[in-house]
Amino acid sequence: MRYIQLKIVLCFVLFAFSSVDIFAQIDQKIFLSGIVMGAEGKPLENAAIVSKKDNISIVTDKTGSYSINVTTNTDLEFRAAGYTTLVIKATTGIDDINLNKENSNLVQVAFKKEESRDLIGGISFINQPEILEKNYTTYSLDGVQAFVGGYNGSNNGNIWGMSGYLVLVDGVPRDASTVISTEVEQITFLKGVSAVALYGSRAAKGVIYITTKKGKVQKQQITTRFDNGVFVPKSLPKYLGSAEYMHYYNQARVNDGLDPTYSDETIYNYASGKNPYRYADVNYYSPKYVKEFYFNYDANVEITGGNKSARYYTVVNFSSQQDPLQSFGEAEKNNNNRFNVRGNVDLQINDRFSATIGANAIYSNSRRVNADYWGSAATLRPYLYSPLVPINMIEPSDAASMALVKNSNYIVDGQYLLGGTQLNPTNPFASIYAGGHNTFTSRQFQFNTGINVKLGDVIDGLTFHTDFAVDYSNSYNQAYNNSYATYEASWNNYAGIDQITSLTKYGKDSKTGIENISGSSLSQTVAFSGQFNYVKKINEQHNLSAMLIGSGFQQSLSGVYHKTSNANLGLNLSYNFNQKYYAEFNGAFVHSAKFAEGNREGFSPTMTLGWKLSEEDFMKDVTAVNNLKLSVSGGVLNTDLDVSNYFLYESIYSQTDGQWFSWRDGALNRSTDARRGENLDLGFSKRNELNVGLEGAFFKNFITLNTNFFVNEVTGNIIQPSTLYPNYFVTGFPNTSFLPYINYNDDKRIGFDFDLRFNKKVGNVDLALGFTGTYVDTEATKRAELYDDSYQNRQGKPLDALWGLKSDGFFMNALDIANSPSQTFGQVKPGDIKYIDQNGDGIIDNKDEIYLGKAGWNGAPFTFGVNFTAKWNNFTFFTIFTGQTGGYAMKNSSYFWMDGEDKYSINVRDSWTEETKETATYPRLTSLSSDNNFRSSDFWMYSTDRVNLSKVQLTYDFPKKMLQKTFFNGLSVYALGSNLLTISQNRDVMELTVGSAPQTRYYNLGVKALF
Repeated sequence: MRYIQLKIVLCFVLFAFSSVDIFAQIDQKIFLSGIVMGAEGKPLENAAIVSKKDNISIVTDKTGSYSINVTTNTDLEFRAAGYTTLVIKATTGIDDINLNKENSNLVQVAFKKEESRDLIGGISFINQPEILEKNYTTYSLDGVQAFVGGYNGSNNGNIWGMSGYLVLVDGVPRDASTVISTEVEQITFLKGVSAVALYGSRAAKGVIYITTKKGKVQKQQITTRFDNGVFVPKSLPKYLGSAEYMHYYNQARVNDGLDPTYSDETIYNYASGKNPYRYADVNYYSPKYVKEFYFNYDANVEITGGNKSARYYTVVNFSSQQDPLQSFGEAEKNNNNRFNVRGNVDLQINDRFSATIGANAIYSNSRRVNADYWGSAATLRPYLYSPLVPINMIEPSDAASMALVKNSNYIVDGQYLLGGTQLNPTNPFASIYAGGHNTFTSRQFQFNTGINVKLGDVIDGLTFHTDFAVDYSNSYNQAYNNSYATYEASWNNYAGIDQITSLTKYGKDSKTGIENISGSSLSQTVAFSGQFNYVKKINEQHNLSAMLIGSGFQQSLSGVYHKTSNANLGLNLSYNFNQKYYAEFNGAFVHSAKFAEGNREGFSPTMTLGWKLSEEDFMKDVTAVNNLKLSVSGGVLNTDLDVSNYFLYESIYSQTDGQWFSWRDGALNRSTDARRGENLDLGFSKRNELNVGLEGAFFKNFITLNTNFFVNEVTGNIIQPSTLYPNYFVTGFPNTSFLPYINYNDDKRIGFDFDLRFNKKVGNVDLALGFTGTYVDTEATKRAELYDDSYQNRQGKPLDALWGLKSDGFFMNALDIANSPSQTFGQVKPGDIKYIDQNGDGIIDNKDEIYLGKAGWNGAPFTFGVNFTAKWNNFTFFTIFTGQTGGYAMKNSSYFWMDGEDKYSINVRDSWTEETKETATYPRLTSLSSDNNFRSSDFWMYSTDRVNLSKVQLTYDFPKKMLQKTFFNGLSVYALGSNLLTISQNRDVMELTVGSAPQTRYYNLGVKALF
């Protein structure tokens, strides 16, 4: 089954090439006529239409009309001065042709499309189909950090250091995972405050606008992809085996002044491996339980076409991914499946009205076992129990045990009972074999429609556009939860061999057959916008445009009373003089129900100015500069995005049970507590920003550059500060607080981003090299705080600061402890971490915590990407590198912080003892708690600097000449690898995942065919 899809594809290709005579196409002549249109829908006079195969070249008349008689399916070239050449297949149904301006690219920005050469205000974009030709992926935002400056893809991603950006798919708030890469036409990154202002409060941290593909005026084209990939785990946690664990646990006991728990004989028996059922040594990450590789399958079909009246695009996708757990018990059926269908239709109803309709349906399910295997693998010690108890090792005379075997519902492979102990009557292995399974099911339906109306007969250049969308989704778990019995064996060796004397049963077998439904969730999104657009050109130099917009959306989630809403009015006024001088005003009147009456509205004004220096006379002789544009934008955006709840402006009184006061006679069992003070002046936070952009092309477009420098400050973040009010505003008994929420904290971000590209043809090889980067320096510019020591003030420090103690090695002996400051984090002994007394008070406590560095888990201060393309003949080589520098993180998972009865990782091998105290890199082990050692400090801190080899792909496009007599219009095969390598001094930490499935490399073979 693993190779069925790949075999089908290979057979399909071989059949095509072996049958070229059958599918040979007969040349036929067809007559075509229509109008060639240019910018703003104007007919193009003297546009050339060329058919090289027929040796025909004609030009359009004054009305832009053409008539031509050519061979079916030949390439027709439409050319006009100042416009990009368009090549299409000669088929019936072609009439009017639209040409784009040379060096122009229509880009979706807020509520309109803009030519790429006219973009100002902190905007970047990528055209996804161009990237997919050399870089196949499925997730829509995969790898975009290497193409766009300002976006950091770490964890949930951020724009200019701000997490929580708004994702719009065709203008509707949707998750980026609801659209796959093959469906995407363009992704726009709206970064600057002016670029996002029209979307109001919800867009205060940036917008990613994903535009899906539309139909085209052409003969129907079918594009198919088949991919077969394999995941390979990068790194697995390494834990001690049973015998080694016992050795180090005894060491921990000795360190605590206690007797060893395990005898030498016991340790020897576990180390010998002679009977793993009696002396269990469970390695949860061995190939016995975790696959060394597992497969992924993906199939995709796109259909597009249309004519002047109707254009359509449809995609059908199915993907299936296996599970990293080995195929035993219910885990054998683990999988992830996803099926989706998307359709977009554009209709030209008449000269005045046009419409668009889009729908997307997604069905996915994940089948899992009823066990947290990865969580258990990180916590359960290896010797606790044997997963299986062998039936053939039961003494033949043990009738009681054989009776238990006979009555068991779960006999594994006809040879084993499920193992367990009194302390572990249930465990992940038994649950996988007998605990049942659950299936998570998700269904999503998305629908959107829009109408365009031309109102030129009312006012020349006036149009109206409206969009409406409704999304529904629901998800739930279906589970069969079975009870099962586990067995603990008592062993003997009096016959010279290990035998089971008796079995102790825990629990009982019960398979009810009842399906349990849980975790049901429903959500709905309703979005609407309506806008008047005005576009006017005066004297061929003055370009005016304006938009008046009303938009909003509302999202509801089951179990949540308040819906998430965003509503605002927007105004856009734009002017440019001959594509040389630009001015744009964007403003939004926003509304929020989270504030009191009178504070629910706010106006967000922004302004952008642009100057294309390369169009000035003094630049005409500077041949090294092909394009140079400078822009400056700034403004204020009101937002309630970080306001956590509604009615925070109101005071709250809570009635609770108690014995200290009574509001009614004859009883002392109720009290009324104040929980929050009132603040009717609570209002919006504000994003205040200034950014400067520079765009250029140099040395005949050999070098292109797009960069932005930005300074933004978010003022008036909402907090409930105790330090700004007298201490009697809060009391412990009675439990009272009169503290209100107020607008107070301010955050500042300064940084820059860039996208630098080089394009060069060397002989027969086309080379392209791109560098992207983002640097963000953050600062908490205002904080409500009251620390005894100024070095602990958060104000003036980075927003993503790491705080902790400064370590000073290990305590070497009792004298060292006596001569050091007093410790308040528990009793310390030699081998524990020693900390520096920052304030000199002779006590180590929380007052000694200092700023340690910038966090790097959600994107270090500087992140970057590199993409490289080399194209030779029909081969294309492509690679991506990404990376970051300047950030830090803490080794604070259970893999590093181990005390008490915790499972031991291999890190304990470097633990402190009297014998190793000169070389130890890990604190002393303890069978008790170790609050002193396991707390935030520079001892556990590590650099997150890294460079990732994120993608390598080699593509071969079959020559069109080879495909001429087949039913293929195009055929490509490709091989790729992703997440291949991490270059870092802390690679072992960053590639490690504890408590969940491991990180993986991915290798893939794919084929793409056009019909």
